[in-house]
Amino acid sequence: MNQPQKSNTATVRVVDGPLVAPVLSRVVGMLAARAQCPVDRLDDALLVADAIAAHAPGHSVDGHVAVELRTSGDGLELRVLELNPAGGDGLLADAALPGVGNVLERIADDVRVEGDTLLVRLSFAS
Repeated sequence: MNQPQKSNTATVRVVDGPLVAPVLSRVVGMLAARAQCPVDRLDDALLVADAIAAHAPGHSVDGHVAVELRTSGDGLELRVLELNPAGGDGLLADAALPGVGNVLERIADDVRVEGDTLLVRLSFAS
């Protein structure tokens, strides 16, 4: 008997530094696994987490990286919170790699800046 997928949420707030990437990656992995994320999209979600961890500290307002994560049966949403006024746009711009383009925009199904928040959404559908 199939049961509907429940939504899982977590909010991570880590001091800028070497723990941002491993903490964020582990929380993304945990929530994605509970949502039965396909393996190929799990890899994509971890790449998104790495890009956020690498660039968010330069755009946060108080020396912390804050990310709200939400999963459901159809996807994963990451909201990078507590960014400075131009932080969402700056974080998005920093995710561009020479010869590759913007990592977040290439991987995610939806990327947008909403005030001082950057929203990144990945669908689990193929």
